[in-house]
Amino acid sequence: MSDSRLFQPYSLGALTLANRIVLAPLTRNRAGAGFVPSDLAATYYSQRASAGLLISEASQISQQGQGYQDTPGIYTPAQIAGWRKVTDAVHAKGGHIFLQLWHVGRISHVDLQAGGAAPVAPSAIRAQGKTFVNNRFEEVSAPRALELRELPGIVNDFRNAAANAIAAGFDGVEIHGANGYLLDQFAKDGANQRTDAYGGSIENRARLMLEVAAAVVGEIGAKRTGIRISPVSPANGISCSEPQAQFDHIVDGLDALDLVYLHVVEGATGGPRDVAPFDYASLRKRFRNTYMANNGYDLELASKRLAEDKADLFAFGRPFIANPDLVERLQTGAPLAALDPKTLYGGGAQGYTDYPTLAEAGAVA
Repeated sequence: MSDSRLFQPYSLGALTLANRIVLAPLTRNRAGAGFVPSDLAATYYSQRASAGLLISEASQISQQGQGYQDTPGIYTPAQIAGWRKVTDAVHAKGGHIFLQLWHVGRISHVDLQAGGAAPVAPSAIRAQGKTFVNNRFEEVSAPRALELRELPGIVNDFRNAAANAIAAGFDGVEIHGANGYLLDQFAKDGANQRTDAYGGSIENRARLMLEVAAAVVGEIGAKRTGIRISPVSPANGISCSEPQAQFDHIVDGLDALDLVYLHVVEGATGGPRDVAPFDYASLRKRFRNTYMANNGYDLELASKRLAEDKADLFAFGRPFIANPDLVERLQTGAPLAALDPKTLYGGGAQGYTDYPTLAEAGAVA
């Protein structure tokens, strides 16, 4: 039996969410020329506006931050204008939406970088993984190590992107510190072999993530700033020798900044929840504001965790793709439609905006 509180309003900072169900960020590779969100994106997100909160697909803060083809950015006037269509459409439906800020670091390809340059990373260690580029999946390119003098520019790119997101009408931003991308690469010693102030100790490896969070909070305020982390996920070839100590320290720093929410991928991203031992209750205890749980959640598990007070909000990813009215389906016990895996990445309306709601499916039937 579901916990009725899942479908009741919830206060997140200055926002009142309609329910505790969140649309997780989902990369769909459908941006147009100039990495501007297409008009279809406005339809896609507004179709899902019944979620308490929408988190946009990850959006690069600079060209250097891009790792996959046709992903949207948030660093040019045209991109801001394109996102404004999305936020206007969501708000017209009474929804709330945050933009996820993204720098992929080493999970990129020379064909996506200016002048065919190497992707950047904390250390010149090539990831084991692939990226979607040139309409196919290819091995990521070997990265170069960022120089110390370049790091303030990375922080500033996040700051500027946050300001751009607010200019585009977003209710807030989510810093992407998860899934083996740049901030996660700095945090985890499998990718970070630096010997300067950003490598070595737990404190040093946490530094860039916390500096970015502080910069974003300074620009748009803590009540409009969330962050996503994935302490033990091996996504994109990442690893950490002591994740509990590392992320306990990081979350202490995030709590001190008073971020509005902590979005935690529990286990392997899109995979098993028990991939490695980790005490998520420690993060919950250390972070005073909203804890958002993610990974493999369905109605039963979300209800159980809410009843146990182990999380406040629950992010659903792939179920939202084929079920734009997922909240209604969960609340009424209606069956969930299955997604078409062939249309996940790239393309147009098919597999993006053409999944029917219950009402629409009934009308056709």
